[in-house]
Amino acid sequence: MLYIVPTPIGNLQDITLRALEVLKAADVVLCEDTRRTQILLSHFAISKPTVRYNEHDERSVSRCVQLLQSGQTAALVSDCGTPCISDPGWKLVREAVKAGIQVSSLPGPSAAACALAGAGLTGGAFVFLGFLPRKAGKAAKQLSAARDLHVPLIVYESPYRVVKMLELISKTLGEDTPVVVARELSKVYEEWLRGNVREVAQELASRSKVQGEFVIIIDCFAAQEPEEEDEPDVHY
Repeated sequence: MLYIVPTPIGNLQDITLRALEVLKAADVVLCEDTRRTQILLSHFAISKPTVRYNEHDERSVSRCVQLLQSGQTAALVSDCGTPCISDPGWKLVREAVKAGIQVSSLPGPSAAACALAGAGLTGGAFVFLGFLPRKAGKAAKQLSAARDLHVPLIVYESPYRVVKMLELISKTLGEDTPVVVARELSKVYEEWLRGNVREVAQELASRSKVQGEFVIIIDCFAAQEPEEEDEPDVHY
């Protein structure tokens, strides 16, 4: 049995009761970084063996599948948030399903959902792009294609590249494009920056040091004129 277990994106109190139950009951915890996971387990007085799972090493994937096939129950975690969502895990889930191993995915913390809820941009559709390609050309193509869907776009970025990413968004989608940037969600220094992409990029560029993980929400919906509906709404 393989459980996908979301862990807090910052504040350890955000872990769910069910996640704690699964971690306590599992035979082994598969993790991105054993040291970081051990901090989480120790905080909740959970003593379990940990095995590092490396998404980019086929041998690591195979070892984890073999462990599951031996009858052990494993809890898959990433450093923070939900595994498989811009985090390692999807290859293991794919191979586990192929091998006939039961997989259960727990609901829990997600930086994308947390940021979108606080952005106040939509209660409906959005596009999650995660971490965009490092090459500017490829990233620009993804942004341009997603913009045409006319819904908010969610992008993850590191503190080392966030200003460059905002500048790329400005160049690709226009400097007046509205954005909401969330930094260090659920942590002590949580911060929200709102404005057009040029203003937010300038604010971050003016700082002597930029720290924390970022979620960028691009409001492509706001820039579009509402279209008249030719047909009545259909509810599914």
